Amino acid sequence: LTRHEVAGLLAKQGVVDSTQFVRLSEDPDLAERLGIRAETLEGYLFPETYFFDLKTTEEDVIALLVGQFHAVFADSLYSRLDAIKLDLHQAVTLASIVEREAQAASERPVISGVFLRRLQLQRRLESCATVEYALGVHKKRLTNADLRVVSPFNTYRHRGLPPGPIGNPGRAALLATLYPAPTEYLYFVARGDGTHIFSRTNKEHERAKSEVRRQERLAQNTSLN
Repeated sequence: LTRHEVAGLLAKQGVVDSTQFVRLSEDPDLAERLGIRAETLEGYLFPETYFFDLKTTEEDVIALLVGQFHAVFADSLYSRLDAIKLDLHQAVTLASIVEREAQAASERPVISGVFLRRLQLQRRLESCATVEYALGVHKKRLTNADLRVVSPFNTYRHRGLPPGPIGNPGRAALLATLYPAPTEYLYFVARGDGTHIFSRTNKEHERAKSEVRRQERLAQNTSLN
């Protein structure tokens, strides 16, 4: 979830005032006190099961979530940052993209490997999840106009990582980012069942996209009959 979605979820449960929660998540002084060097706390509000006293303040809730991030991202994981040639904020940013793009657990390290390879080759990440974050909405299918949205988070327009996380990644996405699968893949396309077809070349990728569209048409025709 994004920090706005986290605020909404906690507000629905009567834990926080969502406006105050979002405001505090953008407070650089609070972020610094919590050991986070970033403009907002997006990416560091760790997803976990929590139990709150309803009298807990918004700041205490945020401190607990960020504290859980620090507990999970222990010292032993920091050594992996050099291995993938990213700093902490970049790694959390990439993990947030992996979190959104990967639905099948087995694919997380592969998707991480694809994105890291694209970064190393100075290729655009071309992540649909970053475009959705830029748009502020989740869409089943993005249009060509969506892919041209003007935003530093649009990785179809800009090389490299976006300026910050697009959500708050969990433990599995963080570990997949820090321990990517070695891969020659550069592309992947969603099958529609939570898994992806991975490709090494653009030609393979175009064939994979055509196959996905063919399967979608076949499924649609079957449902109409």
